[in-house]
Amino acid sequence: MLTKNHKHTFLAAFAGISLFLTSCKDENENPGVITDPVETNDPNTSYQPAFEGQTRANGLKTTTTYNPRIITSSLDAPWGVAALPDGRLLITEKAGTMRIVTQAGQVSAPVTGIPQVNPAGQGGLLGLCLDPDFSSNRMVYWVFSELSAGGNVTALAKGRLSSDDSRIENATVIYRATPGYVGALHYGGRVLFDRSGHLILSTGERSDLITRPQAQDLNSALGKIIRLTKDGNSAPGNPFTAQAEARPELYTYGHRNPQGLAIHPVTGDIWSGEHGPRGGDEINRIEAGKNYGWPVITYGIEYSGAVIGDGIQQKEGMEQPVYYWDPVVSPSGMTFYSGNKIPEWRNNLFIGALSGMHIVRLAFDGNKVIGEERLLVSERQRFRDITQGPDGALYAVTDQGRLYRISND
Repeated sequence: MLTKNHKHTFLAAFAGISLFLTSCKDENENPGVITDPVETNDPNTSYQPAFEGQTRANGLKTTTTYNPRIITSSLDAPWGVAALPDGRLLITEKAGTMRIVTQAGQVSAPVTGIPQVNPAGQGGLLGLCLDPDFSSNRMVYWVFSELSAGGNVTALAKGRLSSDDSRIENATVIYRATPGYVGALHYGGRVLFDRSGHLILSTGERSDLITRPQAQDLNSALGKIIRLTKDGNSAPGNPFTAQAEARPELYTYGHRNPQGLAIHPVTGDIWSGEHGPRGGDEINRIEAGKNYGWPVITYGIEYSGAVIGDGIQQKEGMEQPVYYWDPVVSPSGMTFYSGNKIPEWRNNLFIGALSGMHIVRLAFDGNKVIGEERLLVSERQRFRDITQGPDGALYAVTDQGRLYRISND
């Protein structure tokens, strides 16, 4: 028989165990079967990670059966995908077309009213997102490469999807990432809303040696994460607003070609995925005002094999990536999974890999990667973007024109 003191001790211990189990459950303590690291190829460099698990984390294997299904294969180089409230998918195509695809695979005629894009090189009609109040205002935001007098720019536009879904009404360019440049590479090109209702836009540094230093220049919009109001103005609370000769719309800097953005479903933190050169693809947790290092620090080298800059990977005042790859997987669009269909995946990050030709799954303990899995490897597709639908399934588009639905039903 328990005494009063024993009862108190037992109840306290039980409460502690319950709290521990709840905490583990929130962190997703069972991400699947742990395996050897999934990357087995030799790295391009002898660079060493800054901390354990920063690269080549343990492999994972999902134990829940999931079923990838091709909804359609008739898209033309899709680049961005957003789930409409009714379960249909709004998709951008690189050449400048926006389409709607039903769950049955019916592909709409082109949505009209889109401003002209410059699809040369890596440009075109890029990422998109829906207004948080889309159900009432039907507003859509999208990124595209625009030819201007000063050269090509990464531009952000908005417009209303008409009630009959056939056109964008009152399309307006609300922001241009200047200066323009004649090159056709590294536009970045993702956009989403943060928890405060402001737009987050990623821009590339336009690749060439002459433009790279602008990633470190606070008076340039190249190689940045940018935070804007719905009208394209600098969002309140941005970190450089009071700093002379710094653009007030800038949120972070020192980026190469960030083609992925995602919001953590629990913390609301902004995460980005960034193309490295030969090695050095990165996943970063985005914090206001921080410098993410490019081109001063990097875990990659030039495509020629030459060292970049001083060949250093760490420097005071510059952020380390949460995770990096060498060799590269070419991370593009990404999303956190917040559904319940596959419990192992909850709060995991899913990333479309282009050269890797698979979907990356990363599991976390806090902000540290504890496991990596490669999904849909046998499909041999360049996965360009991925999102979660209102049904809790994942939807991914590929450069080869496919739209996948990935779930356990």
